[in-house]
Amino acid sequence: MNIGIANDLPLAVEAMRRAIALRPEHRVLWVATDGAQAVDFCIAQPPDVVLMDLIMPKFDGVEATRRIMSQAPCAILIVTSSVGANAWRVYEAMSAGALDAVDTPTLTGNRLGDASQPLLAKIDQMGRVLDKPAVTLAPRPGPIMASGRAPLVAIGASAGGPGALATILAQLPVGFAAGIVIVQHVDKAFAEGMAQWLDSQTPLCVRVAVSGDLPKAGEALLAATNDHLHVTRSGLLDYTSEPAETPYRPSVDVFFHSVVEYWRGDAIGVLLTGMGRDGAIGLKAMRAKGYQTIAQDEASSAVYGMPKAAAALDAARRILPLGSIAGELMASLKR
Repeated sequence: MNIGIANDLPLAVEAMRRAIALRPEHRVLWVATDGAQAVDFCIAQPPDVVLMDLIMPKFDGVEATRRIMSQAPCAILIVTSSVGANAWRVYEAMSAGALDAVDTPTLTGNRLGDASQPLLAKIDQMGRVLDKPAVTLAPRPGPIMASGRAPLVAIGASAGGPGALATILAQLPVGFAAGIVIVQHVDKAFAEGMAQWLDSQTPLCVRVAVSGDLPKAGEALLAATNDHLHVTRSGLLDYTSEPAETPYRPSVDVFFHSVVEYWRGDAIGVLLTGMGRDGAIGLKAMRAKGYQTIAQDEASSAVYGMPKAAAALDAARRILPLGSIAGELMASLKR
């Protein structure tokens, strides 16, 4: 892949160069030393992936990400000195369209050692997402055994998702009559912090989903591991490593298909901003079963990939701007 680096620290740039050099299939296309330069370079020489620092002159990583996604969209990986110490800014960057985040590799005594592996693993994962369509979970034979105690709102999102999710959840009332389950493409290291951040944005209770949970009204559950969240035959939530070959983890398609197969009761499927195609086929399956299905429109999407794929498949009964989705959810539940 062609990789752009946006970082103003020479030691950090050198560490990333050395890591990338370990993989002959990757090459550094350019290096930007501030956010404005990164935007210009993306327009002039679009890379496959940008390794974006958070703290830079002119535009910081969040603003640079926002401008790149509006002017020359591409995959963006936040690479910063400490993801944990900058968690809230990482979520802001992901709301603007960044896909993931990882700590900057460091040189020790002019050697890289194993510090390159987390960065290379993230780049490899992005390569799989960019090159492959979603792998769907084929329905297993057998009777549906689930019993839903409240209507279910199943939401899938990727790049730009945190901000979109915060917008929707903030508009829902405390007495919202459905349980919400969210599958956002996010590394398990950030899931707990993201749930806390979303919880601060809404009157609803937001927490990470754990095995054995049953979605209930007024609560939003966030997929929280690198495995796939799914509804089991008993109607409870659980995690599974299969299908192992899908590049999207956790996979929206896997969750949507499990809702079709095992959720007994009303359900609404929602597919938000994101890169790739994950969730489109699953949303189509939800519509085919008779569920209400919604996709975010192009104008309000940070990345019009996943909802665009859903629109192409005629998977969404309604294609709506982000600001109208919460109202549609409440109206659908009343109907």
